[in-house]
Amino acid sequence: MGIRSHVGSLFRGPEEFDLTSGGIGKPLFFLSMPIVVTNLFQTAYNLADTFWLGQYSTDALAAISFAFPMVFLLISLGMGISVAGSVLVAQFTGANEEREAEYAASQTVTFAVVVSVALGVVGYFGVDTFLGLLGASEDVLPMAASYMEAISLGLLFMFGFFVFVALMRGYGDTITPMLVMFGSVVLNIAIDPFLIFGWTVVENAPLVGTLSVPELGIQGAAIATVFSRGLALLVGLAIMFRGDRGVQIHLGDMAPDLSYLRRLVRIGLPASIEGTGRALSMNLLLVIVAMFPDTVVAAYGIGTRVFSVVFLPAIAVARGVETMTGQNMGAGKPDRAERAAGLAAKVLFGVLTVAGVLILVTAVPIADLFTTNPDVVEIAAQFLRYVALTFGFIGIMRAYTGSFRGAGKTLTAAAISVLMLGVVRFPIAWIAAGPLGESGVWLSFAISNVVGATIAYAWYRRGTWRASDLTETRVDLAETSAELPTNGD
Repeated sequence: MGIRSHVGSLFRGPEEFDLTSGGIGKPLFFLSMPIVVTNLFQTAYNLADTFWLGQYSTDALAAISFAFPMVFLLISLGMGISVAGSVLVAQFTGANEEREAEYAASQTVTFAVVVSVALGVVGYFGVDTFLGLLGASEDVLPMAASYMEAISLGLLFMFGFFVFVALMRGYGDTITPMLVMFGSVVLNIAIDPFLIFGWTVVENAPLVGTLSVPELGIQGAAIATVFSRGLALLVGLAIMFRGDRGVQIHLGDMAPDLSYLRRLVRIGLPASIEGTGRALSMNLLLVIVAMFPDTVVAAYGIGTRVFSVVFLPAIAVARGVETMTGQNMGAGKPDRAERAAGLAAKVLFGVLTVAGVLILVTAVPIADLFTTNPDVVEIAAQFLRYVALTFGFIGIMRAYTGSFRGAGKTLTAAAISVLMLGVVRFPIAWIAAGPLGESGVWLSFAISNVVGATIAYAWYRRGTWRASDLTETRVDLAETSAELPTNGD
């Protein structure tokens, strides 16, 4: 409690502000800042793996470049469940329907378990085929496969924690997931090098003997991630069952409700399509990148990891806009949701543009943090320079697609993502990689960022979704209230 009270002096919880009344900027800031920190911790998993494996070998770094997109793909296939749960919890919370929010959260947890187990099985048995299709070299393929096998077996823990974060965010509590994530990341970073490189301590005392941890290489990084994420999930479930913070779940509400599954699918399927589209884009781009030497593949992995850090504010604020939109749609205030999206787009464009300028002038030192290979450093720095000045446009796109998702218009958000990645980025990379080499791939990122922001802004400014979506939201809330069992326990 002491730690949480201290953090509470820096961040405000949902009990200290109302997302459906008053100013826009302050509640959006206090909602989004813990998400920024949470996502920073999440990215620390990837950065720790990238750093230590970069010290281990260039092939290991290239292997993780193949493995990360596959992890993203598996999680994206099931992410619709977490998005749907978050949207429903937000809308019910905004409508002051606590009982319905708890039922939505409980059902989301149930179906998230089913989906993650199924995807884990698919990932485990399909890893060699999938990585082979991506074009992993003979040196890289075994290492990437060993990493993915461990991740697939622990996918329930990884995906389950994402669901915990999403449900708490829908309620408006972003501090508790941040604290749980912090503990998980510290644990992961602490055990990562021991499992990757191995560790041996020889004691002189005859009763102690030799203590050792075997060198597991890239698979050790996967085991560290799964173990630390599993502990985080157990803590998250305990918090939700207790119900002292955020939305509460009930064991009696967790019996599978197929009628509710249809609602989750209707809202969540487009979100899964959006996430899967992003993952497929990463994987298809990797097919193109794999045609180049492993140094280019490793540089691609470094660049995408850096982007994942830079875009943390955009992702966090978009999640905040998603929650604010959901709660305000539930409360019957669509104009307030629109104001939140507009403010977020302006702020993110400015912040990420400044970040892009900084990346532009420090590209080499940043790349040098991840590898000792000078060729990889040079190529990664080139990648960063090509994309840096378009970072602000990612902020615009994320703000508006977050508002679409919060309103339940997940299909619209998915369409924008597919257009940006599948119709713009991948074709440009495919065509330009021939005459321009890897620079053609880097150029595709820059162009698609600008085009994606333009599409999202133009679509949102049409404004035709707000009135119809408000009606749909009210109908959904009324239908759900009528269908719920009388006792959640």
